[in-house]
Amino acid sequence: MTALDFREATLPFAPIADRIFVGGTWRQGTGPAFEVTDPSTGEVLQVVHQATTTDVDEAVRRGRAAAEDPAWRSLLPHQRAKFLHRIADAIEANTSRLALLQSYNTGKTVAETTALVGSAAGTFRYFAAVLETADEDLTTPRGNYLTMSVHEPIGVIGAIAPWNSPVASDAQKIAPALAAGNAVVLKPAEWTPLVSLELARILDETGLPAGLLSVLPGKGSVVGDAIVHHPGVGKVTFTGGTNTGRAIAHAAAEKLMPVSLELGGKSPTIVLDDADIDAAVNGVMYGIFSSTGQSCIAGSRLFVDRRIYEEFLAKLVAKTQRLRLGPSRDPDTQVGPMVHRKHRDSVAAYVDLAREEGGRVLCGGAIPDDERLRDGAYYLPTIIDGLPNTSRTCQEEIFGPVLVVLPFDGEADLVAQANDSVFGLASGIWTGDYRRAWKLARRLQAGTVWINTYKQFSISTPFGGVKESGLGVEKGRSGIAAYSRQKSIYWGLDEEPNPWAD
Repeated sequence: MTALDFREATLPFAPIADRIFVGGTWRQGTGPAFEVTDPSTGEVLQVVHQATTTDVDEAVRRGRAAAEDPAWRSLLPHQRAKFLHRIADAIEANTSRLALLQSYNTGKTVAETTALVGSAAGTFRYFAAVLETADEDLTTPRGNYLTMSVHEPIGVIGAIAPWNSPVASDAQKIAPALAAGNAVVLKPAEWTPLVSLELARILDETGLPAGLLSVLPGKGSVVGDAIVHHPGVGKVTFTGGTNTGRAIAHAAAEKLMPVSLELGGKSPTIVLDDADIDAAVNGVMYGIFSSTGQSCIAGSRLFVDRRIYEEFLAKLVAKTQRLRLGPSRDPDTQVGPMVHRKHRDSVAAYVDLAREEGGRVLCGGAIPDDERLRDGAYYLPTIIDGLPNTSRTCQEEIFGPVLVVLPFDGEADLVAQANDSVFGLASGIWTGDYRRAWKLARRLQAGTVWINTYKQFSISTPFGGVKESGLGVEKGRSGIAAYSRQKSIYWGLDEEPNPWAD
């Protein structure tokens, strides 16, 4: 990493040329040209011709052929694991390139993107290890027969990834799908295709059989819709907004197709009166302002015990005002730009809404006036209080560096407010009492609860949401099973089976 200057104004190497990856073939997309920009500067990084429904159809056809080829389908689990290990090694060998490219394309700091690349490599290595130790089930018979349950590939998996952390999200979909013996047609987000295309180059160079991976950039309404509705796609895994997830679920119901949906969140972070205040302040800030708040699990609703509310809020605001805003490649930057100016403007509109609803903007609440940041998609870290939990600002996902703070009186009031949301993705608790933490964690309606920490992830730990935050669970040892079909096999042991016919 030290050989690269992260303060460069332009990318110090050329990204993938104007090509998409269709079933093992690099070629220009047949759709319209799209300018991929650097959110730190507004400069154009690359022009990419997007995919079309024709490209989707070809990718699915090639994927089905590759998945059904005995050379791939008949591989033993430990043999498929070798491919995943090679991919993990190749990702690690390209850490600097992938991290810097993602920083330019998403606006994330290089420290964060480097960690995300490490996570991607670890994901492939983890599922390789799961393959090495995977067992099928010999189930308990209830007659004179032997029963088994086995898992088989689905065929072609449609994977639709978000723009906020493409390399890690891509890996979390591609690795278990390949491990289960499938092919993958990946649609990266329209704003951030460069990392996914670079990842395709890396996987292609490891010798992965042609057809098992396609990467098709483009609009969700065109490419994503075509993937979801294609009759050759056997499952869709999607990470993104709840409205899009709901539409995918409707389409899947028509096809009777399984889906995995990781959707939105409005996650509550809770500070009890016995918490270490300084540690909780740091944790709350990391939970909402890292990644510039562009995270589905961001702790965007903060509930603080009224007895420590004023003290806690004063420290939180003072420390937030000292956060260093700047270009994503500057090693001193703590909060980088948002992914795109359009998204920055959407976040700003929510802060205006908060003011209309009667909220007090305690810090931030504006585009910075620093001349150096003029051309980027920047927004100041913002803290708002004075709103009821029923307000739109407290109920709708903003997906930016905006924190709403609410006091609570007693645990009953807290639980009622924290669970009063259509979302249920994540939550956090800060307390010095592990008994209180355990009891409270069990009462929160969320797929993940962090206690005295936040935004810590492990590929070995299942992840999913409840309510409108999603369907299904990914990661963990069962992650491969989520990309498989389960089949039961009965072995008759009677010397004269089915005597009924005699």
